[in-house]
Amino acid sequence: MRLGLALGYWGRRPDPAHLELAVEAERLGYDSAWTAEAWGSDAFTPLTWIAARTSRIKLGTAVAQMAARTPTATAMHALTLDHLSGGRMMLGLGLSGPQVVEGWYGRPFPKSPLTATREYVDVIRQVLRREGPVELDGRFHPHPYAGPDGTGLGKPLRPITHPLRPDLPILLGAEGPKNIAQTSRIADGWIPLYWSPLRTGVYQASLVDAPKNFMVAPMARAQVCDDISEGLLPVKAMLGFYIGGMGHAARNFHADLMARMGFESAARRVQELFLEGRRAEATEAVPDAFADEISLVGPRERIAERLDLWRKGPVTDLLITAPDPRTLRALAELNT
Repeated sequence: MRLGLALGYWGRRPDPAHLELAVEAERLGYDSAWTAEAWGSDAFTPLTWIAARTSRIKLGTAVAQMAARTPTATAMHALTLDHLSGGRMMLGLGLSGPQVVEGWYGRPFPKSPLTATREYVDVIRQVLRREGPVELDGRFHPHPYAGPDGTGLGKPLRPITHPLRPDLPILLGAEGPKNIAQTSRIADGWIPLYWSPLRTGVYQASLVDAPKNFMVAPMARAQVCDDISEGLLPVKAMLGFYIGGMGHAARNFHADLMARMGFESAARRVQELFLEGRRAEATEAVPDAFADEISLVGPRERIAERLDLWRKGPVTDLLITAPDPRTLRALAELNT
């Protein structure tokens, strides 16, 4: 099982520790470093900064939001960064949800998310392979555009720049069972938002057709500490925000996933409290058991025992969100 460093997205301002952590992760032998975006900082610019200060570690987006860019624009970002980094780029994509897509990006959330995702990946593959002009008779991403409000003058084009790798890895952040199953067919890997090594059966049916070298790369908060309850607080705060606020009350993919993982009543209670503005109570309502299952928190010996559970399942890459170099070092030593 390879280790990656998940840096997430910026909050109010850039985190000055991110570059230091990425450089240290490379020194410790981590395989990859990943950045993200929500409705603030973008995923590609910080990754370029890291690429300039490192030489070996792979560079991934976990995830870049599809609504933020057309598929050809995303392909341009990926092929550019792949060249500049010497072939280290991995493209992780996510569809996000209606609140963000319509509220932040000002675009309609697709009525058929599976079709929209499939078309998006298809266009990117065409750009990277550069076998001919990009053409797709698509519902969401037609190339050339042929809608009633167009000019009809669109011309099929292929990239001027020759991509460094036509098989640049594409991973998808998917949560629903059908979306995960499609991911195993059209992508090179999957980035689960929550992963419990105790509940791998939740995903078993969706991954039955995954190819042999398919990447399964969940993110997990890790922290070496003596007080487990205190160490779980950031995990619970994250869960409270995602389950309560990252989606509408009637359509929240994160809450639905928590429910499928066996914590339905708790998920609905967290949603209820968060949407009432009682955020501290929403965080407190997240079960310690759930937060603990999807993270690696506690004394070094406890983390070592729990890390064995992650290795026994289908996880190929564990993307660690860690607050300090000490934790990164401990995971590197324990994973040898």
